Amino acid sequence: MENEKALSLLNELQLNPLIDSISISKLAAVDSRTLSDIKLNFTSVMGSNNFTSKKESYLLALSVAINEKHTALMQAFEQGAINAGATEAEIAETHACVSVMVTNNIFYRFRHFMHGTEFYQNHPAGMRMSVMMNPVLGKEFFELMSLVLSAVNGCERCVTSHEASVKQHGASEPRIYDAMRLAAVIKSICVII
Repeated sequence: MENEKALSLLNELQLNPLIDSISISKLAAVDSRTLSDIKLNFTSVMGSNNFTSKKESYLLALSVAINEKHTALMQAFEQGAINAGATEAEIAETHACVSVMVTNNIFYRFRHFMHGTEFYQNHPAGMRMSVMMNPVLGKEFFELMSLVLSAVNGCERCVTSHEASVKQHGASEPRIYDAMRLAAVIKSICVII
């Protein structure tokens, strides 16, 4: 890829400049400003002052990449998290959080869609999710990651629940807002690359 904007974006993401992306190729062919916008959006959300460290930014980005099954970004964000001090246990728990949230988001979105159906609303879920009880990432950050994933997966009931929980654990609205901005940008990068 020879387009300067495309190369700059891929470099910022720590991705191989030879990555095969139809969308990047199409945008590079017309020298689209979108490539610069994506890079600026990425650097902006990753550098938020509402995250206590780069490690948090990279772990949130990693959770979205895992959720979207984007191998190249998973590898890049995992390495970024490790470089920022993430442990193997924190990386593993990020994968676990994604798995649990996919389960919850599907189940509770179904319940939400089935307005007033008493059996569905009142019958116990009957699914184990012990990672949520005492997370290595800490309860506040685990809840923030759960909120991010619930928003990406479009579960209103889970978004509402995790937003309340993360606030109870001390998160501010600006921190939550920046986590949502990060999720939106990472999801857009998953789509384009």
